[in-house]
Amino acid sequence: MRVFVAGGTGVIGSPLVERLVAGGHDVAASSRSRGGARTITEQGANGVVLDALDADAVRRAVVEFGPDVVMHQSTAIDSIDPKRLDECFAATNALRTTGTDNLVAAARAAGARRVIAQSFTGWTNQRGAARARTEDEPFDRDPDPAASESLAAIEHLERVVTGTPSLDGVVVRYGNLYGPRTSFDSGGDNHRAVIERQFRIVAGGRGVWSFVHVDDAVEATVLAMTGPPGVYNVVDDEPAAVREWLPDYAATIGAKPPRKAPGWIAKRMIGSHGLRLMTDISGSSNERAKAQLGWSLEHPTWRGHLGPRSV
Repeated sequence: MRVFVAGGTGVIGSPLVERLVAGGHDVAASSRSRGGARTITEQGANGVVLDALDADAVRRAVVEFGPDVVMHQSTAIDSIDPKRLDECFAATNALRTTGTDNLVAAARAAGARRVIAQSFTGWTNQRGAARARTEDEPFDRDPDPAASESLAAIEHLERVVTGTPSLDGVVVRYGNLYGPRTSFDSGGDNHRAVIERQFRIVAGGRGVWSFVHVDDAVEATVLAMTGPPGVYNVVDDEPAAVREWLPDYAATIGAKPPRKAPGWIAKRMIGSHGLRLMTDISGSSNERAKAQLGWSLEHPTWRGHLGPRSV
């Protein structure tokens, strides 16, 4: 197939391009920088310098390549402060709204048959479930004010991708990514915070997180090129409460056990959205992706694998 990947140098984009090229696909992938485009070319794909927010440039690049499939992997995530989530995600939110609109319009103009877009599952779920949430359940109807714009951007992306006539739209909702170049890898935000014992088990650590290794996320995305259109949670088999996965992660990287903190103190440091992440969010089910995409995970559990084994 001919595949155009918007965002070909990111945590998912780079290994995705490598996997597509190795699979014999004809690939073009974009980066916002010339250096990134050169890296893509060195992987055996056609590197394109492109701003996903420039509608005319996106249309020209996609139409010129003439893809069967357009993949939206464009993000601009740096450090994340849960007290200022929308501020930290402002650039990514623009890519999930305006960028999505531009890519979908370009895909239609190019005659592509399918668009696959990166989304997220985790704090977006309705909170407080004792079980893993499915794709058919609604998003959180009462998001924290610090995250409301980010949730609205995710909703926009999913609505446009799955609701555009003449396109088979696929949304891949990645869980919390771990593996190379993620926040759990050496030097990443979570790695640093755990080493410094700043990432604490708050108010019993009841918040449930779903994880997925980068390699498994890439594989699910490739399978989505030929699977049924729709929305898929791309997470591992084992959603886990903070009180369970955080000590395991600390042990895996050789850090001291995480400290504990009451909610009222933690709220001052991480804000009300951060408090929800630690105490009240729900995990996600991967049953649809396994059943409909034929997805088999190389890393079915996060246990012992969230980070590098030495500091």
